[in-house]
Amino acid sequence: MKLPPTWLRRVLIAPLVIVIALLLVVTMPLWLIGAIGLTSLVPGRFRLPRVLWLITVYLLWDSALLIVMFGLWIASGFGWRIDSPTFRRAHYRVGARALEILFQIFGSVLRLTIATSGSDDEEDPDAATAAFDALFAPGTPLVVASRHAGPGDSFIIVHTLLNEVDRMPRIVLKYTMQWDPAVDVLLNRIPTRFIVPSSFGGKARGGGQRVEDSLRDLATGLGPEDAFVIFPEGGNVTSTRRRSRIDRLRASGRTALAERAEAMLHVMPPQPGGMHAALEASADADVVFIAHTGLDRLVTMADIWRELPMDKSITMRAWRVPRSEIPADRDAQAEWLFGWFERIDTWIAAHGGGDAA
Repeated sequence: MKLPPTWLRRVLIAPLVIVIALLLVVTMPLWLIGAIGLTSLVPGRFRLPRVLWLITVYLLWDSALLIVMFGLWIASGFGWRIDSPTFRRAHYRVGARALEILFQIFGSVLRLTIATSGSDDEEDPDAATAAFDALFAPGTPLVVASRHAGPGDSFIIVHTLLNEVDRMPRIVLKYTMQWDPAVDVLLNRIPTRFIVPSSFGGKARGGGQRVEDSLRDLATGLGPEDAFVIFPEGGNVTSTRRRSRIDRLRASGRTALAERAEAMLHVMPPQPGGMHAALEASADADVVFIAHTGLDRLVTMADIWRELPMDKSITMRAWRVPRSEIPADRDAQAEWLFGWFERIDTWIAAHGGGDAA
């Protein structure tokens, strides 16, 4: 679906979300009683009240965030200084606090926990978490490349960077995320690129090259506290997307890569163009790869409904690669990136990840 123009999103969609949130709050006693009454007809552990409550919470969260950012816009001189370092940091702080609140509420309702690990020592969770945090120690710019699977995993990555390891993310996301008014306003005020995912590999012309140029611009000037966040697979893993990506590799003559991609059951073949652009623009950046499990099997709305409440632990594993170990040549870098996703696929398989194939 085509995204409405910015002025329409600001003037119509954002206020509409606030109005809907207020209506849900005013009518809460009625729909809550009705949802509880229907619980006996809907199988599961209070699934319907949980869903309605989370929808209400999210709309209120969205509305509150919009109001706070409207206040920041006024304080900046009606947008005059909105791009200044002071107001950029203010938006990062607002985003960090907003995600912290959102995960506290959703985590308690859905019974979700997040465990982080930066080592293979699974018998000492505290040591694994400390190792994870150490991988993001400030002082060096980072390019953070994560797998993409499950609902909200981009929120989880950004929440972790902001609230757990004190990094300021520059984010690459699919353009459809701008349908969410608060996400739209907030991320358009901090370094972000909303893109239309393109096919595997770089092109001399067309969308692929335009995307790379945009990401190269986003990665330029990365500071010691920054983290350029990218999802090289280009979208959430599904069996259809995975098969399409493998077929395109084979059709383009990359038979060896296609065969290796066939063996990766949990991830899609990574698209190297964005990573290459980011590393080219930030010559001193290290790379942190992130794998995670826990949301793999939640692909469709039916999957999410069936799993409520989720009672899941999301496990994140990170590896840091020094710049000296990253190939500079484009083809060698693509091979290196592919090899890392094979390693991520192996880790996911060993930790109970879902099977995309």
